[in-house]
Amino acid sequence: MSFGCPTRTNKRLEVELELMPKIYDISMTIEEGMQVWKNYEAKKPRIENVQNHDQGKPHESLLTMNVHTGTHVDAPLHMLAGGETIETISLERLVGPARVLDLTHAKECITKEDLELFAIQKGERILLKTSSSYSEEFLLDFVFLREDGARYLADIGVGLVATDALGIERAQAEYPTHRTLMRGDVIIVEGLRLKDVPAGNYTLVIAPLKMTGIDAAPARALLLGD
Repeated sequence: MSFGCPTRTNKRLEVELELMPKIYDISMTIEEGMQVWKNYEAKKPRIENVQNHDQGKPHESLLTMNVHTGTHVDAPLHMLAGGETIETISLERLVGPARVLDLTHAKECITKEDLELFAIQKGERILLKTSSSYSEEFLLDFVFLREDGARYLADIGVGLVATDALGIERAQAEYPTHRTLMRGDVIIVEGLRLKDVPAGNYTLVIAPLKMTGIDAAPARALLLGD
């Protein structure tokens, strides 16, 4: 009689690996030299060694950074006085079917007319792939979602819109893109890396740090697909 845990044959393991979806890590790497909003020195993360093996202690580091650093999820409080905080955004809204739209041809901004070509439907999670995915430096003239594009998405009732820039808008007084989306209950995710991701349909997984009472949270973001 044989006891113990059953083992998988090499052939079975190969089949299982072949059936697994391709995983795209679309998160930014958190490091001191990373791109940050407008290259502000104060917004760069700081990583400090606080104890180490030379001291006869376990190696430990201290990370200090803005919650809007790198890939992150915005909460309504970020732009709306009295708005909801990050813990009110459920994981169910951050995980599920999503579509990457190729907007790398856009030069200045993404408009309603640009988005109308994609027949976007209510409830979709939309990821905007722009020229920002091809730069590891902050682009002062990054392609942003213009107010009319934001209104179009909010009127449709999309569930989430994400961008590969560190901001979803620029050069707009009173932040109408953020505020239009937030008032329309559209989740905003910023700072994706989509360079190696073809346009198409995927399963999106966004896992923000479990924080509470604040305006954003850094996140790890993945796409599962062929």
